[in-house]
Amino acid sequence: MKALLAGLALAAMVAPAMLPGKADAADYKAEYKLSTVLGKPFPWGVGGDRWAELIKEKTGGRITVKMYPGTSLVNGDQTKEFTALRQGVIDLAVGSTINWSPQVRELNLFSLPFLMPDHKAIDALTQGPVGKQLFELLSTKDVVPLAWGENGFREISNSKRPIRTPDDLKGLKIRVVGSPLFLDTMTALGANPTQMSWADAQPALSTGAVDGQENPLAVFVAAKLPTLGQKHLTLWGYVADPLIFVVNKEVWASWSKEDQEAVRAAALQAAAEEIAISRKGITAADDSLLKDIAAQGVEVVQLTPEQQKAFQAATRSVYDKWAKQIGPDLVKAAETSIAGAR
Repeated sequence: MKALLAGLALAAMVAPAMLPGKADAADYKAEYKLSTVLGKPFPWGVGGDRWAELIKEKTGGRITVKMYPGTSLVNGDQTKEFTALRQGVIDLAVGSTINWSPQVRELNLFSLPFLMPDHKAIDALTQGPVGKQLFELLSTKDVVPLAWGENGFREISNSKRPIRTPDDLKGLKIRVVGSPLFLDTMTALGANPTQMSWADAQPALSTGAVDGQENPLAVFVAAKLPTLGQKHLTLWGYVADPLIFVVNKEVWASWSKEDQEAVRAAALQAAAEEIAISRKGITAADDSLLKDIAAQGVEVVQLTPEQQKAFQAATRSVYDKWAKQIGPDLVKAAETSIAGAR
């Protein structure tokens, strides 16, 4: 009888840990791998690092995350990051909608030329029905999306001349990411798009192998692009690049409900902080970053609405072509959300 009672007592202690949906922290990995394209001091890397820090804090140290910038977990090929995340090579990521769009065509939405005129438009998409729909889609692809971050509007620079009209782009070698949509857009404008990773782009700019690039202003400054010959910068806001904080689905399922909610809360907080950093100094209320860029000898061109319309007209065929591939209903929902925000 004593042996029976002892056995029942032991079973009672063990049973809670065996309930469905309750993970045992003892089974957690000693360290989880978080992938980003950019590290600190870029806002992207700051956001990833902050997420890792908050996860450890909010889980009481049960989950420890190490950030691997430069997409080093996939040998620097940022277009392979999402596949590696699905396969479990990567546990967590703060990823770019652009880099993941080859595997998730709907994410090309954010790269439609001149879809989003301002930050209100980005927020209308990511924080509204469109963002929810995209998260539901991603949830079917072996990942758990938790929060939207932001790399920012991609502005264009080059070493040759100011860009004020589509004709000014003709013949310029412009580095672009590995997305067919970007290739189509630059080709429509008469440029010579050259696809390469960001790791390869910086030496290519330095040697003059390419003339220019397009990236958010925070990247322009942190990467010290004025020192790589990028003396002509045009603010045209032709596309924006939201970031997504995600966890591999199997990794997510291995955590307790308590820790899942802690990781989610950490993602939401880190994303909000990262967005604030990415927008700092580039608004009408605070243009300090733009002034810093100009002080480095860079000619900054701000397109007028009329000038921007010329670029829109030149890329309209690209917009229409890709809207069909992305999904007309999704694009229409995005246009409606943006119109409502204005």
